[in-house]
Amino acid sequence: MDFRLTDDQRALRAGMRGLLAARYPRERLRSLADADAGAPGGPPAPDRGLWQALGEAGFFALRLAEQDGGAGLGLPETVLLFEEAGRALLPGPLVATHLAAGLVPGAAEGACAVTALDRPGAAEHLASAEVVLLLDGPAARVLRLRPGGAPRALRARPARSVDPTTPLHFVRQLPRPSEGSITTLPADAARLRREAALLTAAQQLGSAFRTIDMAVSYARRRSQFGRPVGAFQAVQHLCAEMLVRAELARTAVYAASLSAEADGPAEIATAKLLADSAAIRNARDCLQVHGGLGFTWEADVHLHLKRAWLRAGQWQSAAESEELLANTLLHEASHLPEGPRASDATDVLDAENVTA
Repeated sequence: MDFRLTDDQRALRAGMRGLLAARYPRERLRSLADADAGAPGGPPAPDRGLWQALGEAGFFALRLAEQDGGAGLGLPETVLLFEEAGRALLPGPLVATHLAAGLVPGAAEGACAVTALDRPGAAEHLASAEVVLLLDGPAARVLRLRPGGAPRALRARPARSVDPTTPLHFVRQLPRPSEGSITTLPADAARLRREAALLTAAQQLGSAFRTIDMAVSYARRRSQFGRPVGAFQAVQHLCAEMLVRAELARTAVYAASLSAEADGPAEIATAKLLADSAAIRNARDCLQVHGGLGFTWEADVHLHLKRAWLRAGQWQSAAESEELLANTLLHEASHLPEGPRASDATDVLDAENVTA
């Protein structure tokens, strides 16, 4: 496969990076992180102005047909935008709102925020969501609420979040399909769950590359013993290993964005597994390159690490991805023709000598 971006894809990515630099600079990220975010419930809500700007830019409606107000593009282009969102640590229920575009009125335009759940557990930005997308069954369901009414409707309690920019609530039980406030949508919940895992992996990929830039930039600026710390081989190896991880994850995510159109759960599981690992391990190595400064609140490294920890448990955890891949390999191996078996140790040694 050729994963080189087309000119249109490069322009799309550059446009999103420019939009986020203008509407969500580092100062906005830091003010959100500093706003008593460690308390239960966290920051109040995503910025409505930013949310609407994303809607106007087509972030949520990218895959809708042009006659429906979208751009008619596919998952490969969507992955590029979510990669940029992960690079900027853009807050909010981005994945759920994007999946709801075309299914929930107002989602495509950024007029409403949509969060999603596929099982009982932690739900992000529940207090600010006007719609909850439920993906726990064969068909997607939607719960429409007044602003701020989701925690009470789902009997959710605030939970302390490791990420100071992502408020969490803990939901013990999802509503039953028979409840009158639930509407069933004509959408395959399994497909939406797979796409959610892929878009989350794209965010992890963006964060992994951003921490590379941070580590390299600091290694060039910081001097020790009369020369930049980047001149020391140990630091160079750390940065090189970060790049290898991120490039492997990039290949897997881009490949999954192509195969997902034809339903490729194993490819998506691989992408999520590698992207989660790259985001977490690169943030840790970036912290190592920064030394003592990396452990301070003022440095942005910990924000990438905490967001990576949070995303790693969303939609498809490492254990779930490994289980899916193991079952896929076992299924494929069961259909392979059996080769000749050695009857004893002598046959094994003879076979090895012939091979040698």
